[in-house]
Amino acid sequence: MSRKSVFFGTLMVSGLMAVAAQAQPASSYTITKTVPIGVPDRWDYVVFDPVGNRVYASHGNRVSVVDGGSGASIGTISLGEGAVSHGIVALDGLGKGYADDGKAGVAVVFDLKTLKVLRTVTAEPDADGIVYDHKSGHVLVITGDSGKVVVIDPKTDKVLGEIDGGGPLEFGVSDEKGKFYVDGEDKNEIVRMDLATNKADAHWPLTGCKTPHGLAIDRAHMRLFASCGSKVMDVMNAETGQVIASLPIGQGTDFDAFYPAKSLAFSSNRDGTLSVIAERSQDKFEALAPIKSKFGARTMALDEKTGRIYLISSDVTENNAVPATDRNHFKVVPGSAEILFLDPK
Repeated sequence: MSRKSVFFGTLMVSGLMAVAAQAQPASSYTITKTVPIGVPDRWDYVVFDPVGNRVYASHGNRVSVVDGGSGASIGTISLGEGAVSHGIVALDGLGKGYADDGKAGVAVVFDLKTLKVLRTVTAEPDADGIVYDHKSGHVLVITGDSGKVVVIDPKTDKVLGEIDGGGPLEFGVSDEKGKFYVDGEDKNEIVRMDLATNKADAHWPLTGCKTPHGLAIDRAHMRLFASCGSKVMDVMNAETGQVIASLPIGQGTDFDAFYPAKSLAFSSNRDGTLSVIAERSQDKFEALAPIKSKFGARTMALDEKTGRIYLISSDVTENNAVPATDRNHFKVVPGSAEILFLDPK
């Protein structure tokens, strides 16, 4: 082989190695534990409480609670016949938490020790995600179809007001400096809300994203990560509203999370993948190879200390009478819902 051939061969090998390196996730994950939670089969958010080391999984008219380390069952929060649970947040300092019933449009206050319902707080129809803002000390209930964020004082369980998002909303994140950011689902935008005045003060369009569902934040660099139904994650400057990057993700995302220790954003997808976006710098982002999870695992929670990821899914059967592109092509096996523990290798 000539010296020239060797030179170009070396370049080719180096290039292939570089491509291969870029295709590998920064951290490889594997499913280490599955925790059955049974019926009801309809599920939504899974939430990790790092203080109590608990995992809360909403499904149907209840919330299953398990130990975040062992997976042992702690108990169940029963929201009542006909309820439809979505969001959860635990306030360990107050000894209580909040779930919601989207059908009744209420926030459900429960005791962290007994898991018994203490009271309900009237919110809005389609109450969905719930976030606690540490700076204001308020609980924020995001209502989907109503397009409002209901502000609750957890010390009194009184509604302090509502923030109009101007259209249907999905999930939201706080910068813990006084601003709250929410996915504007129908208008493909991020709505910024001022928690001092309880008013929306900016509507920023997403450019590569259609139908945003998940939203995460890198508070150190003030970057937002919106995961979208169009199989795209938009990265936005949280101070200016500028979209910095649009990157490919899997099909059917409903949540995402940012892992500060590894500078990684994850998107959980219905297609059985966990998309991984690496933050190389505050203005440079890269899509890495996806991690295999389980079909249907569209929501997630992240333990930022250990890197463990929690997902909720079930077994499914195929209904070949319905096109593969239809979400009803797959049917949940009754009673097979479970929480998945994914750990970095």
